[in-house]
Parts: sequence; C-alpha cells; structure tokens
Amino acid sequence: MDTLMLLNKQIDLSESTILYNRPVTLDSLKNEWDTYNCEWTVREDWLTGKNPSESAGMAFLKMDFPGNILLEFEGRTVYPSSHDIDFMWNGEWDPTINSCGIGYIGGIGGWWTGRVGIEKSPEYKLRATTGQFRIIPGTIYRIMAGSVDGNCFVFIDGREIIEITDPDPIDHSIYQKVAFSAWSSHIQIRNIVIRQISWKPLERSYPAEL
Repeated sequence: MDTLMLLNKQIDLSESTILYNRPVTLDSLKNEWDTYNCEWTVREDWLTGKNPSESAGMAFLKMDFPGNILLEFEGRTVYPSSHDIDFMWNGEWDPTINSCGIGYIGGIGGWWTGRVGIEKSPEYKLRATTGQFRIIPGTIYRIMAGSVDGNCFVFIDGREIIEITDPDPIDHSIYQKVAFSAWSSHIQIRNIVIRQISWKPLERSYPAEL
C-alpha cells in the first residue's frame, strides 16, 4: 500500500518520513517506554499489556512525535481476552488524574460493545464509533491510525474503518506522545512504525449522471 485515501486528503506513505521503527525488547521497554497502571512485558517480539482493571493501562514512548503522525502496528488480543486494543497519538500522560490527558485515542473492539472508534481525551466530547467491524480474539490485525490537523482516521488491514474531523484540533506542537493502552484487556503489539505524514488535498466531484 503506497497511499491512504481519506475523504479529501491523500497520504503518501513513501514520502512520509519514518520517525520510529524498532522492535520492542526487554531493554528497549526499560529504556524507551514509560508504563502506567498495567503489567507490560515483552513476549518474543510482542509488547504485551495485561490490565484487569477498568482503567487506562498505558505504555508511552519517551520520544516526542510532534506534528501530523501516522501510527502503524500489528495488534491482537491474547485469548480469551476479546476487546480493547487501544492506542494514542498527539497525547500526554497526566499524573494528576493518573490517566491519559489530552490526546486522540483510537481503539478496536472497544467501548464495551466491540466497536472501532476515535475519541479525544480527556473530555471525550469528540467521539465517533462504529459497530461495523468486529475483531476475533487472537487474530492479528494491521492497524494504521493518525490525523492531519485534526482529521483523524483508523485503517484496519488496509481498509478505512472510521474518520472524523476535530473542529478544535489538538496542538501537536505541544502534545507529542504516542502510547498503547490495555483497558480491562490483555493485548499484544509489534512492528511499530511511526511516520510524519506527507499528504496532499483531494478535489472531489461527482460524475454527471443526470
């Protein structure tokens, strides 16, 4: 896949600079990640989060990723866990509430009903979800998610599942963290790639039919 097509934007993957592309190891988990409210380990090449609580059990990369960010990874639940492969970009950890602060949160198999969606933390007044894609426990999915100046999207296995535009975009020069989260779930993540998005606008029009 060379491009991602949004409603009125085309993302060029070949021109989107790779900012992060390293396997997670026990050493890198210790040195490159901050973890909260969750048991995070490495099993073979999988970053593995196990969190029995209804809370944000998060693993944050210590690096900053400012700007329009595309997050790519493979993710799965660990059977019998069946839900909530969650992830964040343009975000932060807020120690005052012991949870995620400002940021865009994407999830598959979430929102208590197995939905795919995007929401804006911490007020969650911006949210879009769909029940039209259902995950199978233990199945590996290739997930691509991110935003262009508040135009947020999630692709699964090359297909766009959801897109939403934030009328008040997060200031990505300030909120620069990428993270993963297990919410009352047991999940695994690998092959993490983070890109700076290169894109161009698309002019849309209907062909004449009448």
